[in-house]
Amino acid sequence: MSRFKNKVAIVTGAGQGIGLEICQQLANEGAHVVLNDIEQALAEEGAKKIQQQKGTCIAIAGDCSDVIFIQRLIKETVSTYGKVDIVIANAGITLFGDFFDYSPEDFYNVMRLNLGGSFFLAQQAARQMREQNNGGRILFMSSVTGHQAHKNLAAYGMSKAALEMLAKNLVLELSPYGITINAIAPGATSTERTKSDPEYENTWSRITPIGKPASTHDIASAVLFLVSSEAGHITGQTLVVDGGWTSVSPSPY
Repeated sequence: MSRFKNKVAIVTGAGQGIGLEICQQLANEGAHVVLNDIEQALAEEGAKKIQQQKGTCIAIAGDCSDVIFIQRLIKETVSTYGKVDIVIANAGITLFGDFFDYSPEDFYNVMRLNLGGSFFLAQQAARQMREQNNGGRILFMSSVTGHQAHKNLAAYGMSKAALEMLAKNLVLELSPYGITINAIAPGATSTERTKSDPEYENTWSRITPIGKPASTHDIASAVLFLVSSEAGHITGQTLVVDGGWTSVSPSPY
């Protein structure tokens, strides 16, 4: 398949897990990929894996809560590949904590990256896409916790719900330039992080109607649809990929 032949895509927070799988699928389908992660070693290792599979990918490490870095990320992408067609704001942090004890530091760290990083990445990317005058695709990474309450994730869930509203609102700003803006809301997903919890797979298999948590491939495939030409008339929407969990919403606790 070559749905993304010669398209230039930026994926943030992509050193492992869902982000890396998105990069791999994009590269497999012909995209020139810019893989970002805050950890340089992870970014370079991820890009190397894709290059070994004959994909086109470069690593640009940096903190996507920093607007100066975001500007550099866009600039270096254009300098390397000449344009930006697709931007996926996957970078984010999850900081659990009881509401009564949640610290201002944790709260603002979550908001700075999950909201601020996504907002300003979309802004800088959209400016570049407007200048190119050839449309584009921007996608936010939300969560089912932006739809259903989840214990000890008040700030995180709040940030994810806000991203979905941002995607709706930016339809007004971006549609005149042929830029679509959507979000994906993953449910429980098996990644490197979840493997550290021996109960994760069993718990989410039990309470997910389909009978198992998502794989990174499941989430990445949905992402690729929304940033492809097939989804050209879809904008301002959030696609929930959760095996039916939000329909019944049993707590993992």
